[in-house]
Amino acid sequence: MVLESFSSPSTAIIVSNASIKNNIATFISHMHINNKILIKMIYYTVHVTSTEVELFAIRCGINQATNFFNMSKIIVITNSIYAARKFFELSVYSYQVQLAAILSDLCNFFKHHGNNSIEFWECPSCLKWYFHKEVDKETKTFNLTPFYLCKMS
Repeated sequence: MVLESFSSPSTAIIVSNASIKNNIATFISHMHINNKILIKMIYYTVHVTSTEVELFAIRCGINQATNFFNMSKIIVITNSIYAARKFFELSVYSYQVQLAAILSDLCNFFKHHGNNSIEFWECPSCLKWYFHKEVDKETKTFNLTPFYLCKMS
């Protein structure tokens, strides 16, 4: 099933992960279409929670996938299914900005065609699945070199 999904030109596979080191959060998403990595997204920020980081990584991947015209299925693979569930908990007020942005993208995605779908798959890092292992390794080895050391707090 995974191999079929990876080889479909109308399915976007988003593999995301995040890591916080020294108060700097790094989140990386890879988007695979037709068995190729099309987009690698690397972001970093300071002073956020791990849930916020994971939500933003997933949000960025979904945003990229919904911008492709012929996508009919999006599969999000993450080691933090707990964070992914937050998108569908409308009572969680601390994540409203993330929720509004992702739900807007998903509404447009589902309006485009009635058969469009999204799936969330959990892939714990301990499984060492090849595609997730690559993203996990990148987030843990990414070293941010600040340009203005005096502005770091």
